[in-house]
Amino acid sequence: MSGVPASAAGGGAMAKPKAAVAVRQVSLWNIANILTMVRLLLVPGFVALMLYGGGHDPVWRSYAWAAFTVAMITDLFDGELARRYNLVTDFGKIADPIADKAIMGAALVCLSALSDLPWWVTGVILFRELGITLMRFWVIRHGVIPASRGGKLKTLAQGVAVGMYVLALTGPLATLRWWVMALAVLLTVVTGLDYVRQALVLRRVGRARERVAARMADAGAGTGTGTGGDAGPGIGSGAGGERAPGAERP
Repeated sequence: MSGVPASAAGGGAMAKPKAAVAVRQVSLWNIANILTMVRLLLVPGFVALMLYGGGHDPVWRSYAWAAFTVAMITDLFDGELARRYNLVTDFGKIADPIADKAIMGAALVCLSALSDLPWWVTGVILFRELGITLMRFWVIRHGVIPASRGGKLKTLAQGVAVGMYVLALTGPLATLRWWVMALAVLLTVVTGLDYVRQALVLRRVGRARERVAARMADAGAGTGTGTGGDAGPGIGSGAGGERAPGAERP
């Protein structure tokens, strides 16, 4: 007989595992982050392979294409793995978009530097990607814009088009890659404009909610002050005004 209720004793025992689960931290060295780091490490390797021997050797361009393809494939899996298995970390949130932009940007710049791709194409794509990244930070406190089907098609079209340009293609395939790149640029512009529209709407709605919340907080503070002011005298009169005279009665 300890005098301690069984429920209290049991509750304390059961609370420890729950607390342990609540404070469990995701390891930095998880599969999602490893894939992201592999993609980052592939960027300098891709550039070296792309520019080796003057940048027009079909064999080395094939090696560069292999590195680019591996990087794009890892991009398909790292984010999905992080979300599905609760492996999201602050490092992954920062490194994943950087890795995406780094491999695509490196490929575009190399292609334009080798005169395989017009600089204006590279400029349009990089401007869009950089602008959207900055806009994410602009509206992040108001919410997150979910990935759209158009955005996924844009990413796919960019990956296929750039991959075809990395390969030293000739003949009909060289013509085909031009059309694929044209589609990628079109999707890049259209989805970029749609993202700007969604970001503006999200920010406007978010600011409206903040104003409503601020007014409700001010109203609540005013109500609380009024209640406290009324309660003080009421309690005082009840305690001292009624009981004291009663105590003086014979």
